[in-house]
Amino acid sequence: MTSGASRPSWEEYFMDISILVAKRSTCLRRAVGAVIVKDKRILSTGYNGAPSGIRHCGEVGCLRETLNVASGERHELCRGIHAEQNAIIQAAYHGVSIAGASLYCTNLPCSICTKMIINAGIKTIYYQAGYADQLSQDLLKETPIEVVHLASLSSNQAD
Repeated sequence: MTSGASRPSWEEYFMDISILVAKRSTCLRRAVGAVIVKDKRILSTGYNGAPSGIRHCGEVGCLRETLNVASGERHELCRGIHAEQNAIIQAAYHGVSIAGASLYCTNLPCSICTKMIINAGIKTIYYQAGYADQLSQDLLKETPIEVVHLASLSSNQAD
C-alpha cells in the first residue's frame, strides 16, 4: 500500500530527522540538530544548547550577543554545546561506537566539532547549510571524510 507522495531517500529521511531534532535547541541565535547513523540505524542525536542542569540562554541571555561575537568565531564564548558534540557525547555516554558512521547535521560543523568528528571515526558528513568557519573546511579537505551538501530537501531549513 503506497500513498501518492513519494518516499524520501535515506539522506532526506535522516536530514529531516536532524531538522526535527534542531527544534529542541535552546540557543537564541541558531537551532542546530545532528543525527549519527550507521547501517540506516540512528545511533545518537544531539541539538545545541546549554549542558544538562545549566540554565539556558533564554534564562540568562546570550553571552555571544552581549559581546557581539561573530558567527564562526570564539566558540569558547558560549554557554551552549554544539549539536554534533552532544550527539558524540550521547553515543559515548551510552557506550555506542560511532566509528564508520555518518553524521547528518543542519549545518556544516565548526572547526571544534570537525576535530571531534575526525577523531570519532565518522566517515561521512551530510549537511544542509554552511557555517562561517574556514578552518573547518580546511581540516576536512585533509581527511578522507566525505562531505555532502544536501541543500534542497523537502523540509524547511533550521535557522
